[in-house]
Amino acid sequence: MQMLGLRGATSADSNTGPAILDATEELLKELVAANDLVEADIGALFFSVTNDLNAEFPAKAARVRLGWETTALMDCTEIPVPGAPEFVIRVLMLINTNKQKKDLHYVYLKGATKLRTPSN
Repeated sequence: MQMLGLRGATSADSNTGPAILDATEELLKELVAANDLVEADIGALFFSVTNDLNAEFPAKAARVRLGWETTALMDCTEIPVPGAPEFVIRVLMLINTNKQKKDLHYVYLKGATKLRTPSN
C-alpha cells in the first residue's frame, strides 16, 4: 500500500455558504465514486479556493455533510493570479491505495473543467 495524491476541482455558483458546500460535496462524492474509496482510505484533504470565495470553508462539506470526522482537513486560498478562473474550489486528497498513479481518476466539474485539457 502507498499514499498517493488525487486531485479535483469544481466551481461554486456564487460566494455563499450553501453554494460552496454544495459544490464541494458534489466534488468529493464524485472523487470517491470514481476511485472506489471509503473514508478510511483518505489520509488528508487539502482544499484551496480562489480569493473570491470566503463565505464558507469547503472542509465543512466533508466534516458535516459527509460525516468525515476522523479525516485531517485544511483550507487555504489560492495565489490570486490575474485572469485565473473565479469561484474555483480545488482539493488534493491524499489516499492510501494499492492502485498505481495511472489508475487514479481526477475529477473536474462545472467551471473547473477548463483547468484540465488532455495536454496538462
